[in-house]
Amino acid sequence: MKHKLQIVIILMSMFILTQFIGLYVINYYATPSNQLPLGMGYPQADLTCTINSISDFFSCTQFLGSIIFAFIIAITLFLFLTKIRAEFIIRLWFFFVVVIALIIALQSVIPGVYSFLLSGLLALGLAFFKTFKRNILVHNLTELIIYPGIAAVFVPILNIYSVLILLVLISIYDMWAVWHTGIMQKMAKYQINKVKVFSGFFVPYMSKKLRLELKKLSKSQLKNKKIKVNIAILGGGDVVFPIITAGVVMLTYGLFYSLFAVAGASLGLLYLFIYSEKKKFYPAMPFITAGIFLGLLVGWLISL
Repeated sequence: MKHKLQIVIILMSMFILTQFIGLYVINYYATPSNQLPLGMGYPQADLTCTINSISDFFSCTQFLGSIIFAFIIAITLFLFLTKIRAEFIIRLWFFFVVVIALIIALQSVIPGVYSFLLSGLLALGLAFFKTFKRNILVHNLTELIIYPGIAAVFVPILNIYSVLILLVLISIYDMWAVWHTGIMQKMAKYQINKVKVFSGFFVPYMSKKLRLELKKLSKSQLKNKKIKVNIAILGGGDVVFPIITAGVVMLTYGLFYSLFAVAGASLGLLYLFIYSEKKKFYPAMPFITAGIFLGLLVGWLISL
């Protein structure tokens, strides 16, 4: 096991909690009277479309290409900004994305005519502390509701066919980016060390041996000692794509079947945590995607 059991429990708890928060937020905006804020209206995907020909397939996945294209553009832009060392621009970009996602999620739980105003003020405050003050507690607490907000934007334009294809494509990219090029590791290190922000769960911890060594030192010795801690991270994409999938399944087949997607994703991630080795990097999406497909298969077999 790459990380301590306590750390795995923390990461798994945050992952599962975020999935359920995501289902709540998605279900809230699935009601016609509850519109996405900031004028973010999109054409609805046909959740009941059937595939009888090639043209039907392209019709049912018409928004998939635009999502993939936007994803490629975002990654390319980020890599360009890292190349020219534009850390402040990246932080501003991160700040605005966080604000929008938080407003979407918070508005689903803040009632009343001032819902948007209160959500906006709270989102601005949380995003500021998250982006410019680097507080671990604020960072992880906001991560719990950022991805549900992002998922609520994409779920309406996807259906079961397009979201499953998207999972496969993202998993292939994840394997290529981690095992072949190492882009993911470089991006994560750059975010943490240079930009001072990270998109994903972030849990630093010390080994038992180091804690025992530190207890033996005086306060003056501790001030001058550089402490190297371990870091357990789970990327934002590994959190948001399962939420999007579970959301599409919920709107297509109901809450019961979406729970199989959540359970499958959680078991896939847990398998990775248990069998991963220290000092090695792994793409999480292939394991999560395999778990989702298995979970949906079990749900389908139960329904027969």
